[in-house]
Amino acid sequence: MTLTETHPRGAAAPGPDGPDGSGAQAVVTGIGVAAPNGLGTRAWWRATLAGESGIGPLTRFDGERYPATLAGEVPGFDPAAHVPSRLLPQTDHMTRLAFAAAREALDDAGVDAAALPEYGAGVVTAASAGGFAFGQRELEALWSRGGAHVSAYQSFAWFYAVNTGQISIRHGLRGPSGVLVTEQTGGLDALAQARRQLRKGIGVLVTGGVDSSLCPWGWAAHLADGRLSTRRDPATAYLPFSADANGHVVGEGGALLVLEDAAAARARGAEVYGRVSGYAATFDPAPGTGGAPRLRDAAALALADAGLAPGDVDVVFADAAGVRADDVAEARALAELFGPRGVPVTAPKTMTGRLAAGGGALDVAAALLALRDQVVPPTVHVAAPAEDCPLDLVTTARPLPLRTALVLARGRGGFNAATVLRAPAG
Repeated sequence: MTLTETHPRGAAAPGPDGPDGSGAQAVVTGIGVAAPNGLGTRAWWRATLAGESGIGPLTRFDGERYPATLAGEVPGFDPAAHVPSRLLPQTDHMTRLAFAAAREALDDAGVDAAALPEYGAGVVTAASAGGFAFGQRELEALWSRGGAHVSAYQSFAWFYAVNTGQISIRHGLRGPSGVLVTEQTGGLDALAQARRQLRKGIGVLVTGGVDSSLCPWGWAAHLADGRLSTRRDPATAYLPFSADANGHVVGEGGALLVLEDAAAARARGAEVYGRVSGYAATFDPAPGTGGAPRLRDAAALALADAGLAPGDVDVVFADAAGVRADDVAEARALAELFGPRGVPVTAPKTMTGRLAAGGGALDVAAALLALRDQVVPPTVHVAAPAEDCPLDLVTTARPLPLRTALVLARGRGGFNAATVLRAPAG
């Protein structure tokens, strides 16, 4: 199990029919969701199309002591319904949410892990800030008991691997496993790494990202970044691409997906949500060097990986930072690639907040369901984009003919990632 970035930045990954010669085509056959505006894929997607937000006042701890008081919390989550009682003391909230999403995804795909070859299925996920909650719990144990079996620093370091390992053990997925830590781009990066494993002959991968850091320790880290909105009205707190943008809101949750080869999925009669046709990742230049952001490069490389041109893209799921300078940079990148207002753009994360490693994965789930249902979900609370953000921003659910979606993500530290999804062939 690895805790590393396992893909080269600044270049596209070889495509599904790339130079490795495997011919494997990656398709998604299962989706599991835990999101602030819905627990479970069906509830979340219904709320998303209806424009229902899950952002509200913090309840996990007393947020009134902090400048930022809003968050996206997963509603109605009962850990006992998703986690065996023997594992409850060994897991934290993030891992429990991941358990729920993994179970739903595997059930949705109709995958029977016991019927697969012994090492024929694996898990590649992403995590980022969830270790804060686990580390805080260890610190509290240290303070209250005068000692702990595992130090807070150790727990923070291996927590990410535990999250993936627990999913592997619980479902008997003994193939390759790993976890990527690239903040908001993590869900896209994990999906790309799963695609690589598929090309190597692994039959089924559970992949994506789920995150949660709604604890005082995690909250202090978010506040230190200086990008959290301090507004108290959920309708005005997170307004990406708006002239009134004031930062973002943090949320928890994400999505896990089942990825498998198209031929194998077809042979067992599985429903296919869509194809993972392209991916690329780049790094921004170091601050102060004068270099330009490289989100546009990631998008262009991902399209090249998929063998597509910008005109083939029907909808873009934006990163949507909610910070004026970053919003302008993303809008400029999209205008350069597609032309001003050249493609419908949406940011359904305005209903959940930014989910760190879960954000990109949840956007992939939204894009796949948009392709299935031929409708673009809305960006809520933003009446119109600012003049310096020349986007065709979708602010109410918009039925459209959709074949190809581009999902973008940017993570703290200069990470950029882009994934191209296509409707099932045929």
